[in-house]
This record gives sequence, structure tokens and C-alpha cells, in this order.
Amino acid sequence: MLTILGFAMIATFLVLIMLKKMSPIAALVLIPALFCVFVGKGAKLGDYVLDGVTSLAPTAAMLMFAIVYFGVMIDVGLFDPIVRGILKFCKADPLRIVIGTALLAAIVSLDGDGSTTFMITVSAMYPLYKRLKMSLVVMTGVAAMANGVMNTLPWGGPTARAATALKLDAGDIFVPMIPALAVGLLFVFVLAYVLGRRERTRLGVLTLDEVLVGGHVKEKEAAERTETVLVGAGGSGPGATPAPAAGSGAAVGLGDDGSGDGSEDDGSDDGFQGLDPRRATLRPRLYWFNALLTVGLLTSMIMELLPIPVLFLLGAALALTVNFPHIPDQKARLAAHADNVLNVSGMVFAAAVFTGVLQGTGMVDHMARWMVDVIPAGMGPHMALVTGVLSLPLTYFMSNDGFYFGVLPVLAEAGAAHGVTPLEMARASLVGQPLHMSSPLVPAVYVLVGMAKVEFGDHTRFVVKWAACTCLAILGAGILFGII
Repeated sequence: MLTILGFAMIATFLVLIMLKKMSPIAALVLIPALFCVFVGKGAKLGDYVLDGVTSLAPTAAMLMFAIVYFGVMIDVGLFDPIVRGILKFCKADPLRIVIGTALLAAIVSLDGDGSTTFMITVSAMYPLYKRLKMSLVVMTGVAAMANGVMNTLPWGGPTARAATALKLDAGDIFVPMIPALAVGLLFVFVLAYVLGRRERTRLGVLTLDEVLVGGHVKEKEAAERTETVLVGAGGSGPGATPAPAAGSGAAVGLGDDGSGDGSEDDGSDDGFQGLDPRRATLRPRLYWFNALLTVGLLTSMIMELLPIPVLFLLGAALALTVNFPHIPDQKARLAAHADNVLNVSGMVFAAAVFTGVLQGTGMVDHMARWMVDVIPAGMGPHMALVTGVLSLPLTYFMSNDGFYFGVLPVLAEAGAAHGVTPLEMARASLVGQPLHMSSPLVPAVYVLVGMAKVEFGDHTRFVVKWAACTCLAILGAGILFGII
């Protein structure tokens, strides 16, 4: 019964948000509360929620201070050179813009943090997509898949969890997987090329002032007009933009403009101004300080010198103090990013209700055992393949902790009885990460869709099929190369 109710709860949640009958934050709270009553454990709902909040509180703290830290770094111009390079490559061509999105997301993902990746990627690319009337779900989908492949880095989380759960060395798991993961990343770039061509066919080769369907513009003219995206041609009001705003007081906020897949222009500029190269918050004299501070912060994360929330708390405080020594300026920077901080942290705590009920009622355990029990006995020698396939739905419908610490050891034990090594099982378990990064249980995805002003349901409908194909490409390459 718990197995059925668990799947029913997840299905109800996904259907309601995809049909836009409920907002994600309301669905994350009300649906699990209702199912908790159905299970007959309504009296323990408070305990389940508090357990969920306790487990996700460090994540919420990390996101809060990470948003402040990287928001300040965007404000002061740390990422402007990278953004200019990507935008110079894009040249207002939809094909190049989509490929540039995948490239930027993959590069920034090297820090191992999805929220950071999405903040920087959306901050850089949103003005182009909006100005050129491109589909915003293409941006969120490509960014999520590129980050999902890169999330398998040893310091990204899943590899470390698999190594811990099966008592293996993370390097022994990850290094042999590099060729298969490279195929997955290549698949994302090929997909970005296909989606980009589709956008180019739909919109033509674009400038900011006109759509030349089937036409061409001179490279110099296109480059010059693309540069105006950097300067920005919209409003400059504080708190008006959903996407980066690094500019004078512009805030990054979660919102819903009802724009569907983002391909239609509602006629407004949303007040965004992009990465304005003349914004008042730039600190060119402190560029190398900020660069070294960021490198030191990421290095400390990788070396695990301190818990990540503590590192971002210290980093945000130091970045604010050095770059904006005057109290009013610090308050202005905090206010500029307050909307995003509040909405994202609120979403995380709402997700804590969902995960708390799933785990507290025992639904996750029953679902995992059912999945293992339904595997035919004849599939025993192919448990690595089975694990790779199961990693797609299981890492989507449950947290990485639940899958790697609850399900993977059971699967590995079943595989060991048929001669499948734990290393093969651990590598196969990484296959589902490109899909996992768009799971409603991943806090970072709300940063992505919130900053891009994309409905979570629209993002889900678009990305699931492509992310699943990316996962299968990694799995196929792993089998072909003899890795899995």
C-alpha cells in the first residue's frame, strides 16, 4: 500500500504542476500533507516536516549565501570576460546562442554546484534569449542537461555518495567513466546544435532590431548589435528583472509571467538590462581580489576544509565588505538579491515537506524494495545495466541521498551474487544525473526556472525526454567501452 501511495503522491504532484493547477511551492506542501493523512500518519506530520527541514536546512543556507556571493560577483564584473567571450561567439545567431548556453553551463559546472552554474548561465544568456524572442525552456533545458553530466565530478556529490555507500574510492569510480561522460556531454552539444537550428529556422538570423527570416547580416554588424545586448536597452529599475542583473540595483527574482515556453514575447522588456559594462557596481580594481577569492572558495569546497554553507557565509560577508565598504551599499546589494534568496529558500523548505513525508512514512523504502523485487531473476548477471536504467526514474523521484544510500547498496548486493563488481554498479548508478538535475526534489532547479521566468511544468515537459536520451547515451557508451 505504501508503495502505491508513494508513486501516487509523486504522480499527483507532477500532474498538477505540469497542468499548472497548483504552484510548485503549494504542491510541495499540500500534496504530501494530504497523503500523509491517507497513510494514517497525520499525527506525525509535524515530526516528518521538521525532520525534512532539519535535513535540508544546510542546503537552504548554502543556497541563500551562494546567491548573495555570486550575485555580488556578477555585480562587480567577475564573470564579464567569460560572458563577453561567449556572447562574442554567439553573434545574435540562435544556433550559436544555444550552443553557447551549453558551453557556459558546462564550464561553470566545474565548481560542482548546480545553483552557481544556473545563476551565472541565466545571468549571461537571459537577455539574449529575451531580446531575440527565443524559447526560454531551451535555455533551461540545455543548461540543466549540461550541468547534470558535469554533476558527476567527484566533488559534485553523486560520485562521492556512491563511493561512500559502497566503500569505494571516488577516483576508481569516476576516472574510468570519463569516456562515457564525454559522450554524454557531446550528446548535449549535438542536441544544443539541433535545438539551435530549430530556433534559427523559426526566427531566422536575428538582430536586436529586426528578424531577417531566412536572411543574413554582416558579421561586423551582427557583432556590433550583439554588443548592445551587453549594454542593455531595457529599463533599469531595481528589482525589475528575473535574470541577472547585475546592474544598478537590478534584482534576480523568481516569478511567473505566464509566458508558457518562453518563445512568445509579451511586448515588455521586464526591465532587464543584462550585464551592462558601464554599471555602477563594477569594481575593476578589485578584479583579481575577487577572482582569487572565488578560486579560494571553490578550492576550499573541493578540499572540504569547511562545510559548504559556512564557506559561502564567510565568502559572502567578505565579498560584501571589501567590494562595498559602505553600509548603505551593502544593504543595496542585499536588497537587490533578496527576492531570489527568499523565493529559493522558501522553495527548499517546501521541498522539505515532500521529502520528509516520503522518508518518514516509509514510502521511499517500500518503493525501492518494490523496484528491486520486480527485477527478473534472469537479469542478475546484467545488474549493472539494470542499475543504470533504474537510476533514471529513481534519482528523479527521490533524492540522491535516498538513492545512493538506500537503493544502491541493495542493488549492489544483488549484483554481487551474480558476479557484478561494486565498481560497475557504482558507475552505472551515475547514469541518471542529467535527468536528476531537473527533478522537483533538486533545489537548484528552482533557481534555474525562477531566474529564467519559466514555469516548472513547462521546463519538465520539455527537458524530461531529452535528459533521458542523454542518460541513455551515457549508459550505451559505458556498455560499449566496457566500463559498465
